[in-house]
Amino acid sequence: MESGNTNVEIPVRSPTVENPPNDQKDGGLTSEMLTLDVNEDTTNDHQHVGQDEVLEKHALETDALGSMDLDEARQTTEEVLAEEKEVEPVFDGTETPEKIEATRSLSTRSLDGDSEAQGYVWPEKAVAIKNFVKEKGAVAVSSVLRRLSGKRDEDENSLPEVDGKNESTDGEVDEVEEISARSELKEDSQKTGEWFAWNPLNYIRISQETNIQTKQEQGGQTTEGPAIKGRIIVYTRLGCQECRQVRSFLWQKNIRFVEINIDIYPSRKVELEKNTGSSAVPKVYLNEFLVGGLSELRSMDESGEFDKKISELINDEPSPAAPFPPLSGEDDASSSGMVDEFASIVRKMRETIVVRDRFYKMRRFTNCFLGSEAVDFLAEDQYLEREEAVEFARKLVSAHFFRHVLDENVFEDGNQLYRFLDHDPIILTECYNIPRGTIDVKPKPIVEIALRLRFLSFAIFEAYASEDGRHVDYRSIHGSEEFARYLRTVEELQRVELEGLSREEKLALFINLYNMMAIHCILLWGYPFGSLERRKMLGSFKYVVGGCPYSLSSIQNGILRGNQRPPYNLAKPFGPRDKRSKVVLPYPEPLIHFALVCGTRSGPALRCYSPGNIDRELMESARAFMRNGGVTVDAGAKVASVNKILRWYSADFGKNEIEVLKHAANYLEPEKSEELLELLANTQLKVTYQPYDWTLNY
Repeated sequence: MESGNTNVEIPVRSPTVENPPNDQKDGGLTSEMLTLDVNEDTTNDHQHVGQDEVLEKHALETDALGSMDLDEARQTTEEVLAEEKEVEPVFDGTETPEKIEATRSLSTRSLDGDSEAQGYVWPEKAVAIKNFVKEKGAVAVSSVLRRLSGKRDEDENSLPEVDGKNESTDGEVDEVEEISARSELKEDSQKTGEWFAWNPLNYIRISQETNIQTKQEQGGQTTEGPAIKGRIIVYTRLGCQECRQVRSFLWQKNIRFVEINIDIYPSRKVELEKNTGSSAVPKVYLNEFLVGGLSELRSMDESGEFDKKISELINDEPSPAAPFPPLSGEDDASSSGMVDEFASIVRKMRETIVVRDRFYKMRRFTNCFLGSEAVDFLAEDQYLEREEAVEFARKLVSAHFFRHVLDENVFEDGNQLYRFLDHDPIILTECYNIPRGTIDVKPKPIVEIALRLRFLSFAIFEAYASEDGRHVDYRSIHGSEEFARYLRTVEELQRVELEGLSREEKLALFINLYNMMAIHCILLWGYPFGSLERRKMLGSFKYVVGGCPYSLSSIQNGILRGNQRPPYNLAKPFGPRDKRSKVVLPYPEPLIHFALVCGTRSGPALRCYSPGNIDRELMESARAFMRNGGVTVDAGAKVASVNKILRWYSADFGKNEIEVLKHAANYLEPEKSEELLELLANTQLKVTYQPYDWTLNY
């Protein structure tokens, strides 16, 4: 067979993969049959056929594979690809403690998803094909692999060509196993590399030149200005309109600058008053030269003096009199605080007690210790009776230093198993606000931490997002001192107390935290492109808050939606014994869907929310979302085009499609709202859903 006529490459897994394909064509073994994997872009229409009948049919088809022409293989592949359709996204959020313990390993199984949780029911036909290929299809798989891969496999793997007439030779099975092993290893390495090596910053850098004009029109920041030795400092504060205009002016000039927000850096306010005699902002410095505010900046630009000064900065380094950029840790309250009185005891306890893997209720738990061992240590170290030691241990549990492996009790003396907070496999491997282990500082009030997080996120959004919140400069966020301070601040959430927060405080805290977590995930992992990668982002990127892990999905569906089942999932995020259920809001908040931003272009605009004005701010976000393409109405054609967010979370807006549209009409312009309500009342309105743009909102 000539192998140089094609360059078709089909990803192939080992024939022993357990998951059968979603869709199979009756014309023969397609690439989906060989991969035995779930294709995320195929439909779920199946025909139920008897197992014996299928085996007989495909046995005849397999005999014909040896004469299958290469062009036919290519045509079959193109036909399959042509039939692919857009699928709905994969949502995650079912995180009961039992499931967390069962899935604590870092295998790729979590990426593939649970077929039962997604609601799939495999037909008898798929099961029959799987068994047939597994037991009888070694020769057929080898033949089709060679025909589909062609010369590419020979170049990459340097394997000898298999003669189709001698497929029953003794070395055939060994070669098939080698091909399968190499294919599986290659695919696994590609999966890991694609997810962890992909960095959106590289993508943004490559396409920056082609997007400068667009981002300038949108008011976004472009950081690829001329390389200068000098320093441009801009003093700003939160919510200042003139500060926004100064940013926009410098962005349009494509000039790189350093922003010092005096609300984030209070000591710089004192510095500004000392140098200028006033704390009024904005103030622009070109090295040590004080330009002034917005009006002075525009006057210099009109006279041409500003461009002259910028050209001088290319070669002039700043003098010691010029303001310095923010320093790491400057005015950072997260690095201060009282040392927890229990921290030294727990530290000594960790050094004394033997922590090892143990079996409990026919299950294996890692890094555990017995309750009796903790009592023995506390009784000896603190000179306590055993009953007093048990009460002391319960105080340590309430402070979130350790807890029962299954949350069956607070603390008991005996053979019960307990685990330190940072030894929990989920917290250890999936929580990204505990990089240095459990902090020893006494937890601050959650209201204080939430206020600092709100100020930081507000400053980040103002400095590194467009004015309309639709575009985010991830590259600048990645290297900013504000984001570094945010990372230090979220570490304080490890052992905070969440109980006692009001509804408004919970809404503001978790909406702001969700949006910043999404930015953190994108900067750390890269932006996901497929449904499985999105599932990992939503379900596997977590923070530990109050001793419990929270993913993006558990925040959205567990807390903010009142522990409602996520779309395309069968289970609720929190089980009845889950400690996180105490934080859940009593009922779903539908407007949160117009405030949560996970980095997509079809999602809502990015903004910060405060507990004092949360309801008004959520209504403003809903209006902005609906009026900027969320819902469009064509009265002549009697068609309403709706964003898919209203479809995925329709249960939060109404019992049926009509109620959902009536709810959406409340946030449209008055004339558009009346038009939509009239169409709903008098005509048979056709509803279409807009394609969702999953690309990154940079």
